[in-house]
Amino acid sequence: MSIIFRLDRVMADRKIPLNELARRIQLTDSNLSILKTGKAKAIRIATLHALCRELNCQPGDILEYRADGESPPE
Repeated sequence: MSIIFRLDRVMADRKIPLNELARRIQLTDSNLSILKTGKAKAIRIATLHALCRELNCQPGDILEYRADGESPPE
């Protein structure tokens, strides 16, 4: 089971740089970078809420579930 972080895609679509988003949601650049690169092991609901608010998106735009062995959608 894998949860895939799609924050990088959403940020690119919105044309918002990492440091600007980090400032808006009051997170350090390094912690936001961990989320953006998919290296995070967890995300706080408050952080997810702030990301969705600032990026005007739904949690499903940022997170994706993929079963083990399932190939990415084309």
